[in-house]
Amino acid sequence: MDALAGLPYADRVRTVSTAQVFGWLRAGWADLWASGWISLAYGAMFVAIGFALTGGLVLAGMAYLIAPMIGGFLLIAPLLALGLYRISKDVEEGRRPSLWRALTAWRANPYHILTAGLILMLYVMIWARANVVAFALFFPHEAIALDHFVAQMFSLDGLVFTMFVTALGFAFAAFAFITNVTALPMMMDRPVDVFAAASASAMAVLRNPRALGLWAGLIVLVTGIGLVTAFLGLIVALPLIGHASWHAYRDLIKEDGE
Repeated sequence: MDALAGLPYADRVRTVSTAQVFGWLRAGWADLWASGWISLAYGAMFVAIGFALTGGLVLAGMAYLIAPMIGGFLLIAPLLALGLYRISKDVEEGRRPSLWRALTAWRANPYHILTAGLILMLYVMIWARANVVAFALFFPHEAIALDHFVAQMFSLDGLVFTMFVTALGFAFAAFAFITNVTALPMMMDRPVDVFAAASASAMAVLRNPRALGLWAGLIVLVTGIGLVTAFLGLIVALPLIGHASWHAYRDLIKEDGE
């Protein structure tokens, strides 16, 4: 007997294998190749924004916020990838991808997608504030400035602080992944609200913990490669994960009436 039977949206979610997870990456790569310069241009725009934000933080003397900013980027990545889902849907339907359609993908379900965006932005603000509060609690007599921050990171207290913030970040990222792994593609594809989409996403994780645990690890790996190349690798990494996420959604969430 299905242990999840009877739970909300349990009947809307398929069971997938770990082998299918690698298929999502292959399909994502095929979409990236089929879209040509459009997906790369989409990724390049967000890399440019990342460079601008990083430079702004350094010039403002708030370089200590760069790491939380990167963490925040990962939290809102499903929203940023919205246009990539549109491109994958175009490829799926045999339509020539369009950068304009990608940038205006939110218009498919504007109210609920914008609501999801506001929720994610609030989530990122809470994440950033949690980092600042954590630093103040661990180092109450230190100014929050880059030189003080770097000096403290090499102390025993700094190691404990790093471990705590890493665990905190994992908790934030896990919740964001569980509620968003299929939510944004679903909202772009169907007229569903943010709560229904998040519930279906959570059910997909509950039904497929091993497969989606592997998927989460691959997302971190591919995105990490993009980040360690001074953000330049994200020009490819972000579109690859975005397109693959569309195929994850297609495999995990049943069609209406199915």
